[in-house]
Parts: sequence; structure tokens; C-alpha cells
Amino acid sequence: MLKISKILLPADFPLSTEAVLHQASILARHFGSELVLLHVVTNRSQAAGVPVGSHELEHWDLLAAIIAEAQKHEGSALSSDLKGLTVRAKLAKGDVDAAIIQTAQAEHADLIMMPSHSFTFSRFLLGSVTAKVFSGTECPLWTGAHVESTPAQDFAIRNVLCAVEFGPRRDIAVSWAAKIAEEFGAHLTLAKVTAGVEMWGPGGDYVNQRWKDDLVGDAKRQMDQLLQETGVKASVIIDSGDVPQVLAKAVNETKADLLVNGCYPYGGNLRTHGFGIIHAVPIPVLSV
Repeated sequence: MLKISKILLPADFPLSTEAVLHQASILARHFGSELVLLHVVTNRSQAAGVPVGSHELEHWDLLAAIIAEAQKHEGSALSSDLKGLTVRAKLAKGDVDAAIIQTAQAEHADLIMMPSHSFTFSRFLLGSVTAKVFSGTECPLWTGAHVESTPAQDFAIRNVLCAVEFGPRRDIAVSWAAKIAEEFGAHLTLAKVTAGVEMWGPGGDYVNQRWKDDLVGDAKRQMDQLLQETGVKASVIIDSGDVPQVLAKAVNETKADLLVNGCYPYGGNLRTHGFGIIHAVPIPVLSV
């Protein structure tokens, strides 16, 4: 059984938070989790309406401010999403990534959920902040869909796609994906992307079919062994080529709502492509 007792949600203000808050509310309601909203005060967030003075900031209600901003948008249901949940707000100052990592450790968070792009944290959240959060904590990290706009109320977990990398930690991502699929009654698909087999030659690029057959055949054998050892029931996709592009294709084919990606510790093919995967797929990514 999957246990998620506490979810840390770094909250941007006033933008880029509602969709991930909606997703967090679904998980929190299902698992009975406490939601901890963290806002790291920056010059840009103060320009957006966060109080500047220490006294005003001490008495500022982050959650109420986020809900008030959301209610300005027609169709927002954030208030009803959070109704009945245990929600606690925290404010911090300093480096955003360091504050997130330190708070996750201090709160013993089981999951960090954050938007994949931001207004007040950084123009390039995936570049600096998320990279440091990835490397600074072992806590699983959920990043919202990297799209211009995400319909906040349309999220549900019906199909789960898990990117598999064979190695000593292969069971961790598969275990997370299988447990989430079981919790929500979702269909699970495991995807393995082997190295590309395109080669350049006279007349342009061509595929070395023998090489591809060997790679795919070896991957199939390892996948069969993985399924047998773990007892996981899942569909399987094995393909070769550019990892983010192949996984984006698999997301479309499986109609996946969530991609689980094993990315910790340092190294590994999926970790190398971690940011590219988040950019390429139009759904949330859970990196474990």
C-alpha cells in the first residue's frame, strides 16, 4: 500500500499554482495527506502582491490570497478542491531551491509537487530551481504538465505510464507506478526506450535493423524478467530512439495521465533526459 502522509507544495504567487494545487488536492483527499504550502518570498513575488514589511508578512494569509486570486478566474473551483483537507501554509525567504529542500527535509515530506514553470520563482524553473531540488533531495518530485495552460479540473489518473531503466534501482519507479495505478484503478504501461539505431551513410540516414533487433530483444528479455520478479501486471512498450520523443509518443498512444520516471541518484539515461522528458510530455511527471 502506498503511503503519502505529507505533500509539500511550493506555491507560486499569483500564477502557475492552481493546476498543481488541484492535482495535490486529489492525492491528499485519496491518501488523507496533509498539504503544506510553501511560498519563498522574492522581489518578484513582492511586486505581485506579497507584503514587503515583516509585520505585514507575518500576518499575511497565503492560502486565502491564493484562493482569492483563483476566484478572479471564471470556473475556478480551488476553494471546493481544498475544502475538508488539512492545509498549512509556510513562508520563507532566501534561495528558493534551498528553502524547498530544507522544508521538505524538516517536514519529512513524502512528496514534493510543484509547477514546471513559474512567474515569481524564476523564468526558467526547470533550469535552476528544479535541477537543484532534484539533486538536493531524495524526496519524490511531481512536476505539473509543461504546457501553456492546463485545465485544472480535468485531471484524473486513469492511465499510468512508467519509464523503465534497467539497473539496481529499477524496481523503485515500477513499484511507485504500480501502486499508484492500483490506488486509482488505473491501467499501467511500462515503457523501455533503447538507444537509437539510426546511422548515417551514403544517401542519408538508415536503421541498422540487426542492431535494433538485438537491443529490443535484450530489452524484452529483461522486461519479462522484471515483470516476473515483481509480479506487476502491465502492458509493455519497447522502442528505440530519442528518449523524450519516444516517451511523448507513448503518452499519446496510452492516453497516459501521469508519467513515472526513475531519476535518482545521479547518472542513468532517464536522469540525463529528465528535463527533456518533462518538456516533451503534456502531462505531470513523477520523478522518483
